[in-house]
Amino acid sequence: MDLRKFSASRLAVMLSDGKISASELAELSIERINKIDSGLGAFVTVDESGIRSQALQADALLAADKNRSPLTGLPLAIKDNISTAGIRTTCASKMLADYVPPYSATVVEKLRKSGAVIAGKSNLDEFAMGSTTETSAWHITRNPWSYEHVPGGSSGGSAAAVAAGLVPLALGSDTGGSIRQPCSYCGLTGLKPTYGTVSRYGLIAYASSLDQIGPIARTSADCALVYTEIAGTDGRDSTSMIDNNGNFSRKLGKLKDDVMAAERANDFSGFSLAGKRIAVPKAFAGYELQQETAEALEQAIRVLEQAGAVISECELPLLEESIPAYYLIASAEASANLSRYDGVQYGYRTARSDYADLAEFYSLNRAEALGPEVRTRIMLGTFALSSGYYDAWYLKAQKVRRLIRSRYNEILTEYDFILGPTAPRTAPLLGVSLDDPLAMYLSDVFTVGANLTGLPALALPCGFDNSGLPIGLQLTGRAYADDELLRAGIAWQQQTEFHLALPSDKEAESAVAAQLSGVRGEVES
Repeated sequence: MDLRKFSASRLAVMLSDGKISASELAELSIERINKIDSGLGAFVTVDESGIRSQALQADALLAADKNRSPLTGLPLAIKDNISTAGIRTTCASKMLADYVPPYSATVVEKLRKSGAVIAGKSNLDEFAMGSTTETSAWHITRNPWSYEHVPGGSSGGSAAAVAAGLVPLALGSDTGGSIRQPCSYCGLTGLKPTYGTVSRYGLIAYASSLDQIGPIARTSADCALVYTEIAGTDGRDSTSMIDNNGNFSRKLGKLKDDVMAAERANDFSGFSLAGKRIAVPKAFAGYELQQETAEALEQAIRVLEQAGAVISECELPLLEESIPAYYLIASAEASANLSRYDGVQYGYRTARSDYADLAEFYSLNRAEALGPEVRTRIMLGTFALSSGYYDAWYLKAQKVRRLIRSRYNEILTEYDFILGPTAPRTAPLLGVSLDDPLAMYLSDVFTVGANLTGLPALALPCGFDNSGLPIGLQLTGRAYADDELLRAGIAWQQQTEFHLALPSDKEAESAVAAQLSGVRGEVES
């Protein structure tokens, strides 16, 4: 049985009907991970014994409780910057190489309570700083569609794990597009939720006012199942939303019920785009898009119109200014958040003993344990917050952020969604982005707006370039209307089949064979 051929919602129905057990599903996932992940590099840590024990518990839940969560028995990958009690959580950094959290993030607690099976921790750019998953301290992650290309970042390990069929679901974190851009590069669906609707408790912080945990999956329906499980108020997160009247919870409950009813009936026709008003900013078309990306977006507009959506152009100023505003704010917050990693209480500690004072001890620890991209962003953030530059840089970036938020909200009072590409181009070759960091930063131009404004945004596959690499579009919705956004995504995927396409296993098999050949050569020599 090939896991890639089944959506998570279909597997949930199969588990419920006893057509497959959670233990059988777990073994399929373990087998797939062992078969190709040595060449793919999606995982940092795989917990095989934990997978099997969780699967047994899920089977017991399936046998005893007909009202259990749809996630019961489904394997998930958790991005390695989300705390998991008893499982190493490294942020793909030498600084936290041996860190095992004493507690789990709220989202992990919720997933465990639902009976989901946590397969392990997926690779990322170090401390989630990057767009390619090449800055990990452990190994690069490859794109399952082409092993010579990046999977995107920083949640590239989660995206690669789902696209390659190692697991049907994954969690990522999104600070400036780190869920949506990898989904675009890997032909997947990913949700960056409204800020505050998913608890950040246990997420190792990069930029606290921008970070948000969200799901990565093949379909919008699958993302809906994860989101409805992990969203909600959390008293341990001071930025968590408060659902006083219960409307938000009721909307999520109805979404989950509607998805499962549609999957069981194999009929999603109840999800419709008819009458939805969608704005397309003129600034997006004026940006330097890859030709195939521009063509895919035009085709997507025609499909949406045929489905009954009303498409109109709109003005969206400050698009180019959003990138410097984002990187100034994110780097400033990173500088503050990462100051705790000094090698005293926990984390990496230098083996040298020739330091002159405590300041030099801190410097050695951080210089030896943190990679160049992380050090660059810390230095930029420290500069932006320093005396004499705070007003000129950081404060000005916050003012631009307020203007961007105001404009997005104005558009969304008239329209239901804002449509655009997820990334200007398809996945670049490995190494190219690191050689040109400015180009890497600019690749976030269409995604950072949702983080600066706190709005929900959904990445959806919408085509392929001439090399067969996936192209993604993005829908941005109103705050706290994540359910409407996911419903629109489900309706889109009833009109298209891009989410059904699968990468070939040939490159995966070749990569593993080449790796084994290299090992044999070393042994013989």
